[in-house]
Amino acid sequence: MPEFIHKPVLLAEVVEALKPRAGGRYLDGTVGGGGHAEAILEASDPDGWLYGCDRDPAALEAASARLARWTGRFELRQMNFSELATWIPPASCDGALLDLGVSSAQLDQAQRGFSFQQDGPLDMRMDPRHGTTAADLVNELSEAELARIFFQFGEERQGKRFAKAIVQAREARPFESTGQLAGLIERLAPRRGQARHPATLVFQALRIAVNDEWSSLRSGLAAALSRLKSGGRLAVITFHSLEDRIVKEFGRSEARDYSFEGPVDVPELRRPKQPQLKWTHRKAVAPQAAELRENPRARSAQLRVMEKI
Repeated sequence: MPEFIHKPVLLAEVVEALKPRAGGRYLDGTVGGGGHAEAILEASDPDGWLYGCDRDPAALEAASARLARWTGRFELRQMNFSELATWIPPASCDGALLDLGVSSAQLDQAQRGFSFQQDGPLDMRMDPRHGTTAADLVNELSEAELARIFFQFGEERQGKRFAKAIVQAREARPFESTGQLAGLIERLAPRRGQARHPATLVFQALRIAVNDEWSSLRSGLAAALSRLKSGGRLAVITFHSLEDRIVKEFGRSEARDYSFEGPVDVPELRRPKQPQLKWTHRKAVAPQAAELRENPRARSAQLRVMEKI
């Protein structure tokens, strides 16, 4: 198995937000290479406890090795953080972290199929046990469904055009590699000196669809909140506006002292409810310049922190 190297983003800010302490119990729902988990265990010496999970077995293997010196103070499982309620007791944690999106380690492994920077199989599964790959979607979905995915999960304005070209091209040859798909998109929308590759949003949309990321995020936020004690904090790192929007909507909903049915908040139809959390920061926390110099991939990271009431 290739080496899994992942540099955690906003590390100091996460520790400051969660304030790990001795005897505390913490959750890292996206343990990755173990960078954040290591900092939490270190800050909660000598007897803090960590639950850590990830969909990616390579990540868990790397995290297990990185955290070896704290053996006996953590438990790792391969699972989706949306399933936390099946594992961790309610109201048992002092803090929880969700670091969303795809990791640098996953992007850098061509055989995982997440990136167009290197040619590899068109896969994109965070959990290799999951059956559907990006190639399955690209080769089997209708033109309308592909266009919907590109717009809904990537806000790709040329989604209809790209979907039509993909359906036409796959009649001659099914899509099998990242380079094949990225090449088609680049021919349709040449870069012309632009820094961002024209296939960026298409790849993002396919990854989200393959891994059902939005449904998992909504379920995972609710599950993480339910595992927190009163006063426990939930820290969430997002990497693009679409997933950040879901986090903000969740926070606003759980911070309200009323509920309403349907998509529109009509004041006359509001019903009182007990708020479940409060925001600890009015704005998202962004990486400092020093971190960006060390890790340019952190440039789009945002940390939002909520506290359970």
